[in-house]
Amino acid sequence: MTAILMPPPTPDAAERRLLLVVDAPSLLHRNHHARAQSGLLDRSGRPAWALHGMVRQIIEAIEGFRPDALVCGLDDRTASIRRELYPDYKAGRAEKDPDLVDQLDRAGALLGALGLAALTPAGLEADDINASAARWAREHDWNCVIITSDRDAFAHISDHTRVLRLIDGGLHGSPLLTPARLHAMYGVSADQYLAYAALRGDASDNLPGVEGIGAKTAAILLDVAGSMDAVWADLDHDGGRSVVAALDGWAAETGVRRLGATAVRRLMASGARARYDFNVTMMSGRDDLDLGLTPDVPGSVGLFPLDVDRVRRVVGFLGVAATTELATRVLSGAAAAPAPLSAT
Repeated sequence: MTAILMPPPTPDAAERRLLLVVDAPSLLHRNHHARAQSGLLDRSGRPAWALHGMVRQIIEAIEGFRPDALVCGLDDRTASIRRELYPDYKAGRAEKDPDLVDQLDRAGALLGALGLAALTPAGLEADDINASAARWAREHDWNCVIITSDRDAFAHISDHTRVLRLIDGGLHGSPLLTPARLHAMYGVSADQYLAYAALRGDASDNLPGVEGIGAKTAAILLDVAGSMDAVWADLDHDGGRSVVAALDGWAAETGVRRLGATAVRRLMASGARARYDFNVTMMSGRDDLDLGLTPDVPGSVGLFPLDVDRVRRVVGFLGVAATTELATRVLSGAAAAPAPLSAT
């Protein structure tokens, strides 16, 4: 397998240990849609194509990144603090295929049986594990790579944290986003991304943005003003005059039409500030969760190598010999013994 390459690290960053964070539901959803036609069943006869694809990609990511520790985040499928706050959260999404639901419900037990750290925060989501892992890495001076398809994770990108944004090409066709690459894509810095998303909104979560403020205007506003705190302060205390002047100055320099007065009028419209604040609340990941990581204690959950017999038994239950062999080599460091499984 071709290794997944990190961008050239700074001298200090090169000395840090690496925490790999996997948004398990992202992998399960993508593998369900990509692999459903295989009809793969585990040894008990239950659907396993999404589970197998998730496990296979986790193994490939471990082989490529060679992390010192790994945590997998899962969604609490029995309760949602965000949905309690906003019943229409994620409304409008297509109803999940029952076979996908079955595999989502079994994922945590499978990962735990394998010996990986699989965390389901009560009432929360894998996004919150991503946020907490990014904070943990910063506070412990580790590097961190988050594997997810969720754009909310872009707010965690920093000198310590990168995001491997899953797209249709799989792990090797997905971009590894750094602060510079994020800015090139959206025109905002990572520490501005949450504000940018709150202004723009997120249709996938059924969160409308501030009316009349699209992605382009949001990026320009943040670039010119520096922060939404500065914008709101100027609106509150000076009617937005400084924001208008800054935006119109930018327009004059770049040769486009002036947008200052229009942008300020939309930001001062009834409900605009409340919409922005609400989106920030909904989009902010909880970053204070206990990940249970004790990396200096040998044998702790989340560390490698894993028990070879456990790996063979658990991955072997999925019924794909090639994946069992790969898992045995990568996760336990042991040579894979022949197994009487059908290859798929």
